[in-house]
This record gives sequence, structure tokens and C-alpha cells, in this order.
Amino acid sequence: MAISQAMATSFKVEILNGIHAFGTSVTRGSTTADTFKIALYTSSASLDASTTAYSVTNEVSGTGYSAGGNTLSVSQVPTSSGTTAFLDFADTTWSTATITANGALIYNSTQSNKAVAVLAFGGDKTSTAGDFTIQFPAATASDAIIRIA
Repeated sequence: MAISQAMATSFKVEILNGIHAFGTSVTRGSTTADTFKIALYTSSASLDASTTAYSVTNEVSGTGYSAGGNTLSVSQVPTSSGTTAFLDFADTTWSTATITANGALIYNSTQSNKAVAVLAFGGDKTSTAGDFTIQFPAATASDAIIRIA
């Protein structure tokens, strides 16, 4: 089992099919964005580019963590710079948490829990009755968590 950082291949196809709305989507008949979440996983999880949806299998458990993870806030709606389109999320925290996670899955809970991206932490990260925070990179064309170049 392993967690490999990647944008989900299914997400790439779904973007082309207009499935995900990170900002308002008038063309989809909706003026609101979809809800995106992030779930944490143990080192026993098998997550990579072939992951297509959120699953509870090998999701972390512990004090301060609920199945399904946290709801994310889009901090940078889809935009572009040069030839790169990008968006970003605000950092998210599980407060007073006692958990150990090896990676995470960003997914779209509005669209049948479809996978967006897998984050690999490079090893177990632990919090003991403290904050467990996912800090997203800067919202720029070269650093944002979701980029299409």
C-alpha cells in the first residue's frame, strides 16, 4: 500500500466534461460552486492518480477527526497567469486532534465524492491533542495546489 501524490486522472477527464465547479458556473445552470472536502488517510491506504472517489477505507480515525474530513474553502477562484490556469484552497485545521495521517484526498462532495487530487505527506504526520493543519502552497501559477499548464 502506498500514497502517491497526483492529480486524479478521472478529474482531468471530468474537468473537460464540465463536472466540477470551483467558482460560480452559469453554464451548468448553477450560480454556486461545488463543495470540496479533504479526508486524511493512514499509511495502509492505496491512493494515486487512479483514485476516482472518496472512500472510508483506511481513512484516519481519532479524537477531533470525523469521517469525510474537513470542508475546504476556495481561496483563489479559477484564474490564470501566463499560460497556466490555477486555483487554491485556504489552509484547513483539525483542532485538538489526536491523529496520524500519511496522506490526504481532495474530493468533490457535491459530485458523488469524485476525486480531485491525492496529497502524499512523505511519511506519517501526527498530532496529539493539538492542531493538525494542511497548509496549501501559495496561490500562484507556479505553486497553487491545482494547476493546469
